[in-house]
Amino acid sequence: MKKGLLFLFTCSSLLSFAQTDSELKVFSSFQDSLLSICKKLYASKTDADKQIQNGLLLSTLENALNTPNSFDFPFDSLSHYKFVSLLTPEDKKFRIITWNITKDDGTHEYYGFIQEKYLQTAKKGKSKTEIIQLYPLTDKSAEIKNPDNAITDNKKWFGMWYYKIIEKKWKGKPIYTLLAWDGNDKFSSKKIIDVLSFDANGTPRFGADIFTIEKKYPKRIIFEYSAKCTMSLKYSSKKDSIVFDHLAPTSPQLEGQYQYYCNDMSYDGFGFKKGKWYYGTDLNAINDKDEKDKLYHNPHDASPGHDESNNYREVFDKNAPTGNGNKVKKQEKKKKK
Repeated sequence: MKKGLLFLFTCSSLLSFAQTDSELKVFSSFQDSLLSICKKLYASKTDADKQIQNGLLLSTLENALNTPNSFDFPFDSLSHYKFVSLLTPEDKKFRIITWNITKDDGTHEYYGFIQEKYLQTAKKGKSKTEIIQLYPLTDKSAEIKNPDNAITDNKKWFGMWYYKIIEKKWKGKPIYTLLAWDGNDKFSSKKIIDVLSFDANGTPRFGADIFTIEKKYPKRIIFEYSAKCTMSLKYSSKKDSIVFDHLAPTSPQLEGQYQYYCNDMSYDGFGFKKGKWYYGTDLNAINDKDEKDKLYHNPHDASPGHDESNNYREVFDKNAPTGNGNKVKKQEKKKKK
């Protein structure tokens, strides 16, 4: 038996159930309770208080998601107030819910669930059985030594806040690429390109051998940069590519010290071809602006002083040398001519 409650109920067609008034009242009540808990959680000042409220959030959300027919209730108020991230792919086979707690030392802990839905056809007749399976996500980031090359499951999850699902298909199988943010610590933040898949038993798997970058084949892509800066990582539907800021150290002698990395005003990306993401440099990313991308430095930080610069030369040193992105190098060559 898989971990988590399993609910079976029969339907006569492939159409989703229409929720009754009584069900809507139940889920609305759950949502009101969850909103109240989240407000207390993110207003808490100590780690101890946060853990108490987070425990209530975990148990209440688990009860809600384990309630039959809950998959069709959006819980959109939670994502509207940025308390949690709730994402559903176009095929609506699952949804993934994640959130974070900022600890007193500036590090972050992540929590979440995957709620999976699929149909089984009865051996006789036209009836369908809809199965809802809930998988808790357990953040084991501290135990994963090489996260770039690790393939893990929901019980050993490299925790992060997912904010975008890119759904692709290769040879009839779906590929779910996830864009994410990780607050990391007081000195640096991370943006991550992760991959979600499901094994034959429906168990989630994170990370996959689908990236090619400069003769390296990582299972996920992790960018680390200064907590004083921002980094854009988004999917461009026009270019059908994942586009992101190129990161560079503020000075050459700081190479490899990622708490001093910021974007250098050039752009790189990944293009999808034959089931894999291939790395490319010097992309034009002027179009396809996504205001939501700005949220994911810290989704909960609305402090007046939280105004990170997009220009690394303004953050640390106005006289700092230009970064080593391909686009910048080409510009320098033109000036010499």
